[in-house]
Amino acid sequence: MSAPGGSPTDTPSRLGSWIQAARVYLHPRVAGLLFLGFSAGLPYLLIFATLSTWLREAGVAATTIGFFSWTGIMFSVKVIWAPVVDRMRLPLLTRLLGPRRSWMLLGQMGVAAGLLAVAASDPSTDIPRLAVVAVLIAFFSATQDVAIDAYRIEAVQRAVQGAMAAAYVLGYRLALLVAGAGALYLAEFVSWPAAYTAMAACMGVGIATVLVIREPEKRTDRAAELGERLPDRLMAARLPETLRRALAWLYSAVACPFLDFFGRYGKAALMILAFVALYRLSDLTMAVMANPFYIDLGFTKTEIASITKVFGFAMTIVGAFLGGILVARLGVLRPLVIGATLVALTNLLFALMAQLGPDIRLLTLTISADNLAGGLAGAVFVAYLSSLTSTAYTATQYALFSSLMTLPGKFMGGFGGIVVDTHGYVDFFLIAAAIGLPAIALALWVIHRSPHGQAASPTEAEEPTGQGTASNVPR
Repeated sequence: MSAPGGSPTDTPSRLGSWIQAARVYLHPRVAGLLFLGFSAGLPYLLIFATLSTWLREAGVAATTIGFFSWTGIMFSVKVIWAPVVDRMRLPLLTRLLGPRRSWMLLGQMGVAAGLLAVAASDPSTDIPRLAVVAVLIAFFSATQDVAIDAYRIEAVQRAVQGAMAAAYVLGYRLALLVAGAGALYLAEFVSWPAAYTAMAACMGVGIATVLVIREPEKRTDRAAELGERLPDRLMAARLPETLRRALAWLYSAVACPFLDFFGRYGKAALMILAFVALYRLSDLTMAVMANPFYIDLGFTKTEIASITKVFGFAMTIVGAFLGGILVARLGVLRPLVIGATLVALTNLLFALMAQLGPDIRLLTLTISADNLAGGLAGAVFVAYLSSLTSTAYTATQYALFSSLMTLPGKFMGGFGGIVVDTHGYVDFFLIAAAIGLPAIALALWVIHRSPHGQAASPTEAEEPTGQGTASNVPR
């Protein structure tokens, strides 16, 4: 390895260190996340775009189809029942599989059953029933997401978190292809019920993975354990035993995760939460108007679909895997600045395209750069969020972070059309780029407050993720 001084004789070892960092993808649990990512991504389009296509073909009104999009709210409010996933044991399943795998299996079985129920429905006559089933699929899918996120954080050390996120992204994207193009092909050449039956069978990928992988070791710190016993000392002895236990469980499952986070980070906690909320704001705000922009610029739907699927898909995966290598090589913090900067800069390419007009080469470059930046930033940011959680409350805390990460972008995106109508696309993309500046500034602040720009936690010695003792690799 290089000496602290970084002498010229150390140069050959730098290439070796990057190759060593890339070997993080050989970790066996990284491969498992590929299949779990597929299981997580499969239900998404099946209750949104794919289902909307079937509904429209069946003659369902556009207004009714629009209401179906509300099922997505389940993914944004999963933090509400994340404490249950974090703390409650499932009869028999938890004893056989462990807490994380048991909840994953329950979510997957619920999604598969829901897809079979959709296959047995008739959209022309069963709209209320179909709506209920879609909500249930979203609920079980979000529950699966909570359990997978908790598993991913607890299963490996921080240096591997970027690779785990990249593998998850690849699996998720492959699932979107299967649930989108694959389901449409089956519906075209066979039938819609056959397509949804096949998609239910595809959930077997996740079920088989859950049965093969090992449950991560769950470790809690003594401070968390003492905090959970606190209500027993404070509650009056005259309270009924059942009520006392219920209040103690609520305190432990709901209050303690938030008290733990603010206790570990103190005054910096609010700044960290602001960083979480702002990091993806730039690309999420821009994404809402991307497809209307392509159409208004004069590109055909075939050109948009081809370039988005071919180059967009490939560059997202390349960016995610590059983000995983950067986390393994440089730690989790410095790549945050790289990702935030790239996301803001790619919005300038959209502004340039709005000025120059339709150019298929510039469209290819812009979509490639945008997806590369988004894939890299996404993988790095997931690794950072994972480093913020405590193993005592993994599912609840990460569900909070992931909800906070997307909600501001979804809200701001709703105003994108107003900016386009009043100021045009050039100003819109310039504003979207400028929105990314606070994220860059806060990323620099996060590095500045952490010793040597490496620790993502309050102390260097703390290793809240993974098994065994703390690793000496950069975090």
